[in-house]
Amino acid sequence: MRNKKELRSWLDKMQLEHPLVIAGPCSAETEEQLLTIAHQLKETDATVLRAGIWKPRTRPGNFEGVGAEGLKWMQRAKEETGLLLTTEVANPSHVELAEKHDIDIFWVGARSTVSPFIVQELADALKGTHKPVLIKNPVNPDLSLWLGAVERFYEAGITNLGVIHRGFSTYEKTHYRNNPEWQIPIDLQTQFPDLPLILDPSHIAGRRDIIFDLCQTALDLNYDGLMIETHFDPDNAWSDSKQQITPARLNQITVDLRIPKEEGEAVEFKNRLATLRTKIDVIDHKLIEILGKRMKISDDIGLLKKENNVAILQTKRWNEILGKMISQGEEQQLSEEFILRLYKAIHQESIDHQTKVVNNPKNTPPDSGG
Repeated sequence: MRNKKELRSWLDKMQLEHPLVIAGPCSAETEEQLLTIAHQLKETDATVLRAGIWKPRTRPGNFEGVGAEGLKWMQRAKEETGLLLTTEVANPSHVELAEKHDIDIFWVGARSTVSPFIVQELADALKGTHKPVLIKNPVNPDLSLWLGAVERFYEAGITNLGVIHRGFSTYEKTHYRNNPEWQIPIDLQTQFPDLPLILDPSHIAGRRDIIFDLCQTALDLNYDGLMIETHFDPDNAWSDSKQQITPARLNQITVDLRIPKEEGEAVEFKNRLATLRTKIDVIDHKLIEILGKRMKISDDIGLLKKENNVAILQTKRWNEILGKMISQGEEQQLSEEFILRLYKAIHQESIDHQTKVVNNPKNTPPDSGG
């Protein structure tokens, strides 16, 4: 694999005393709006102004961006504030226009990353550029698609790369707009340890009140930067109003964040330990979420047993589960004793759930009227 340290070197040259902060509106709306936000961001830790010029919308009729005219507004914002510029490019025409208007950083959106054809077109269009290119994770929780996009840019000779973690879509209703699925970027880091990783908490959260917690988790996992949607009047933004924050709130977030410092062996040890512990916290959260889903299925089974007058405890089924889990546990180097303790506890909780369902008169099936 080619040199993977160029973007990290670029970040180092900026001499930042904090992680990279990219901020700005979801969409450029008017020249006045963009300039107002840029001047307010100049008073924060943000060094890069982001704005969507072309907005890929799922359904027609929604605001799809102001188009190339917004690039002129971004140029003026750069001239007046000194902030660097970044925007999303989704085809070769976007790349050409962005380059003509002095855009400093290109990013590839989640909808583009899912298509190897689009990724290849962008890689070919950007061939030869020394400007940073940031690749958002695909919409779907598919690590191979994300890795494939990175590899296509490397194959095109573009090594000034980074990735943006913006969460993954799901049909299930969750705490987030897009599930973070932290294990996927952790796995990506394992394969590309020198590839800078930036969090987009706005698209993960879908609402502004949990952005700080997401940012803190990212820094605890040694992310290199944050891309946060920022607007001087979020509630009246033309797109994604609920997930945008004000520049003042951005400033407070960057003040309150605990930023790991890698200075000296003792501090490096503490930072590495904190990162590993955060990884455990992420997995523990997922375990509880999965156990909750398992118990909801147990509730459904309990209702089904009640409707058909079937006993809660099914010994044969329990023994089958236990044997299968002990075997799978051995493959993961988990002792039989541990698996027995764990699944006995899970089984007992499942029985308790089903017992409550069976004994709850509200769950009685309606009278057929016979």
